[in-house]
Amino acid sequence: MAITGHFIDDSWRLQSHILRFAYVPAPHDKDVLCGALVNCLFDWNLEQKLSTITVDNCSTNNAMIKTLLDEKLNKKDLLLSGRVFHVRCAAHILNLIVQEGLKVIGDSIKVRDSVLYWIGSVGRIERFEEAARLVHCSCYKKLEYNCPTRWNSTYLMLRTAIEYKEVFNKLSLTDTNYKSYPTEEQWSNAEDVSDKLKLFYHITKQFSGTQYPTSSQYFTKVCEIKLELEAWVKELNPLISDITSAMLLKFKKYWDDVHILMGVAAIFDPRYKMRLVEFFLPLIYGEEVSTKIQEVRSSCYDLFQDYMSKLSAPHD
Repeated sequence: MAITGHFIDDSWRLQSHILRFAYVPAPHDKDVLCGALVNCLFDWNLEQKLSTITVDNCSTNNAMIKTLLDEKLNKKDLLLSGRVFHVRCAAHILNLIVQEGLKVIGDSIKVRDSVLYWIGSVGRIERFEEAARLVHCSCYKKLEYNCPTRWNSTYLMLRTAIEYKEVFNKLSLTDTNYKSYPTEEQWSNAEDVSDKLKLFYHITKQFSGTQYPTSSQYFTKVCEIKLELEAWVKELNPLISDITSAMLLKFKKYWDDVHILMGVAAIFDPRYKMRLVEFFLPLIYGEEVSTKIQEVRSSCYDLFQDYMSKLSAPHD
């Protein structure tokens, strides 16, 4: 278990430090995980200094957070008595959404097979590089084979392979053993999929930044993803429509009700304030928008009152 602390230091610099990298023996149930986390928090005297906790999305982690809130921590020490304590990892949710969409592709695009063939031996790699020189290909990247559990590697594989399309075409005419050359339709699908994955790739990089604040970006980017998915599902390419439908189902499972802190963080950004929330929420929620806007606004007031009461309370 890796436990990382994120905080603002006395000089108002964003800090991120690994507090503990602990071996947690099986079984990895909620009580074992909660015990390991609590030990770390108490060792660092952080139990009264927590704002939120972010974990990957799984039922065990959800149960662990519930145990932590109900049995291990004093809710009076937490913001809004723990109402905003549990924040789902945005990058992990993004990964789940994209993985769900990629399941639809299956073997419908042979680009993966083509890449695997040409990186299968040193001799083939050399022949591929020679063919690239002969067609004056301006791309100098190495072919990359994707890792099934890392969707971003699928995007990088497609992006690079598309740049080498002419090279694959030349080799299909000269190598009789090369049977996995994609059809024009498959190349077109690969280009469409790569174009859609680009959005998720760049947003994931933004979400994963550690040297700059990212919380105020979440609300905007989550809304942007929702609007793009709703547009893509209407596309004429049936593969893109099917992929997007699968992604939308996963999106609704995790993000249909946007975490209240995402909106609050956007409001705290002086570039956005309340205007951004008032712009995006009508596009996302339609008729329910007035209730959602009021929820975000009320949460800002509640947070202010919570901080004020804690600061004015007598200290030992």
